Amino acid sequence: MSEKQNQNPENCNHNCDSCGSNCASRNGQASFHLEPKDKTVIRHMIGVVSGKGGVGKSFVTSLLASEMARRGYRAAVIDGDITGPSQAKSFGIHDKLMGDGTYAYPAVTKNGIQVVSTNMMLDNDETPVIWRAAIVTNLLKQFYTEVLWDNVDYMFVDMPPGTGDVPLTAFQSYPLDGIIVVTTPQDLVGMVVEKAINMAEQMHINVLGLVENMAYVECPNCHEKIYPFGKGNTKEVAARHNLPVLSQIPLDPRIAQAADAGTIEDLIVDGIAPVADACEKI
Repeated sequence: MSEKQNQNPENCNHNCDSCGSNCASRNGQASFHLEPKDKTVIRHMIGVVSGKGGVGKSFVTSLLASEMARRGYRAAVIDGDITGPSQAKSFGIHDKLMGDGTYAYPAVTKNGIQVVSTNMMLDNDETPVIWRAAIVTNLLKQFYTEVLWDNVDYMFVDMPPGTGDVPLTAFQSYPLDGIIVVTTPQDLVGMVVEKAINMAEQMHINVLGLVENMAYVECPNCHEKIYPFGKGNTKEVAARHNLPVLSQIPLDPRIAQAADAGTIEDLIVDGIAPVADACEKI
């Protein structure tokens, strides 16, 4: 819908769930925020987003939650990538999502991180999630409203990639304090990521900064940095939007090994600390 159409109420179909426009009839973004269970406490909610899949958004989400737990905060993760869930495997979670008719309960990792992911609802991890958008967006809402989140300081939402119906629902329904945008050095990825930044800005979502993943490889002997994908345009994209590049995270085989082994919360990556610092400043 164009801005001109926005200003004409006769052209509005009043279906705000499928519209990203900020027309006057919205009366503010906060009016669309959902309410969690009455005993739920979530002090800060941060989305981790990307314009496309495969850039390490889920890895950054799990590392952030792990780093905040190490700093003494109560951390939680909503795996909002409903059809491509990975958080349960990364944290080594094999329990199923349990409930008592009133509340559903997240799994809790050995370091106290509360996690909900679609794979916790499936018979096995290889079962495909073949659902239409309406079911996916409804589950995304239920992960927030139907789960009893226990005294959470920082909740991180592994957002679905892109700018379509599902991320739009998350932006409108979740009371996000801000988002972190994950990219890689490739120009193509930078172009798509800029769409995600523009979407957030149009919806008045605070962008905390960018994280460039797979930025370089460091030689273990001489510590020279090698840029296998080139140096990219992440800094230029960030500058265009007055945003900081919070971190450049190198390619590191330990990352894939930890995610595959379900030990991601034991992995310490130096590049995640400045991203966690930005979250602490909220």
